[in-house]
Amino acid sequence: MTVTATPMTVLDSLWLPRSTCGADCLADAPSRHVSRLVMAKRVVVTGIVLLLAGLAVPVLAVLPQRQLIKAQRILARAVLAGLGIRHAATGRIPQSGALVVANHVSWLDVIVILAHAPARLLAKREVRAWPLIGRLAFTLGTVFVDRSRPKRLPDTVAEVSRNLAAGGVVAVFPEGTTWCGRMGGTFRPAMFQAAVDAGVPVVPVRLTFAQNGVVSTVAAFIGDESLATSLRRVVAARDLSIGLRAYPKIHPAPCDQHAGPRRVLAKAAAAVVGPA
Repeated sequence: MTVTATPMTVLDSLWLPRSTCGADCLADAPSRHVSRLVMAKRVVVTGIVLLLAGLAVPVLAVLPQRQLIKAQRILARAVLAGLGIRHAATGRIPQSGALVVANHVSWLDVIVILAHAPARLLAKREVRAWPLIGRLAFTLGTVFVDRSRPKRLPDTVAEVSRNLAAGGVVAVFPEGTTWCGRMGGTFRPAMFQAAVDAGVPVVPVRLTFAQNGVVSTVAAFIGDESLATSLRRVVAARDLSIGLRAYPKIHPAPCDQHAGPRRVLAKAAAAVVGPA
């Protein structure tokens, strides 16, 4: 199965925003690679971790929420360790009742957020059909959005809002597509309505990818490349690290019938996260 990043040629719309990042954005990625032996080891170890996680799905499905959150954190950190990626988080990530909004660079974004935040994720519906990953995502409580049916957006916002109101933490990527990390897109306001409706704060998060301490685009999943191509580049990267910085909470204005509060929240969060 081939999974690709959002192509640059896709029309800029609610569901498929257009990123100006392409293959040229990867040209300045540091050419620091590990040996083929290390690459092979990373692939094998990561594959074993995912296989074991897949076999554990029946057990994960019946775990209490607190234990499930602990299990997903262990799993995410095991995947990052298998890939040879260092990661660290700064700032305070709420343990309940918050909408986490982050910039979107790579498929690794999901993994590093799960490694540090007790969050369920918002993902496109197609992920549900991915072998193994789809089952894991569903078991971990992922909320799926159907981008081919815009009329379903209010239903998705309502589902996210219910999770937030029940004390959950939900993580979303409001740019709607991936960027290289040196630049980013507009934070779209739709999902911020869930925070307004639930009366919970928004927590802006900045993900920064680096090699040997220097900001790098090596892990960016952009243009029309396949997931396999991106994975090979990540597996080959030396000294790849991901930093997660959580900023102070932004509290929404009282809910009303206008679109204003969610747009204000989106702009405020985007301004805090800012460029790399």
